[in-house]
Amino acid sequence: MSNDATTPVPDSPFRPEPGDRDLAPQFVLPLVVRIERAAPPPRTDALETAARAVLVMLGDERSTGDGEWARAVRDWQDARIRKVVRRARGAEWRRAEALPGITVTGKTAEVRVFPPVPLDGWPKDLARLQVSGTDLDDPEPPVDADLSAPVLWMNPDLDMSAGKAMAQAGHGAQLAWWELDGAGRAAWREAGYPLTVRSPGPDRWRALTTSGLPVVRDAGYTEIAPGSCTVVADHPALR
Repeated sequence: MSNDATTPVPDSPFRPEPGDRDLAPQFVLPLVVRIERAAPPPRTDALETAARAVLVMLGDERSTGDGEWARAVRDWQDARIRKVVRRARGAEWRRAEALPGITVTGKTAEVRVFPPVPLDGWPKDLARLQVSGTDLDDPEPPVDADLSAPVLWMNPDLDMSAGKAMAQAGHGAQLAWWELDGAGRAAWREAGYPLTVRSPGPDRWRALTTSGLPVVRDAGYTEIAPGSCTVVADHPALR
């Protein structure tokens, strides 16, 4: 699902008003989730794995300094921050794995993240993958979140496909990453980017959205209304 996350910060890629970032060349971060017919991953596992995949890409040495992906990552972050989640199975997944990128595994979920590409410059083996069909369920309710680790709280009032929610969880993880200092990022990376994705009750959600923690607001291109609060990024170092 293609999503632009926005929050009202001047000259930020996460804010609603048009600006210079909209005039820059636009890039997208591709993510591919493996969904085999016989064994689709649980929804929450897929969301958490996608969020971690975004962090893995941001923290990889190839994405920083003079790394081979650094220019693409910088160009992507200089414009609007877009993520697209597509699905693959069987031979499609094997072709995706052959392209430069990183596969991140959860409990059972597998998500491969690729360096950013121009909106109209997708590799053909990714461009042919479907965006739709990422509806996933949790066979059992997730356990309570461990509040000693980062939690990405999803808006309980929004009905999003798994693909849309995976992109939003990735936005939330990225906002938390940006808010951390160098030591905080290093500690998160060295711990393996632990996080959980959960939906709070209505009262807690209202408190979270006014807590000062990073909030993702969707641009409204797909599925939900523009400006909708989708995720609150609750990292212990940011509380």
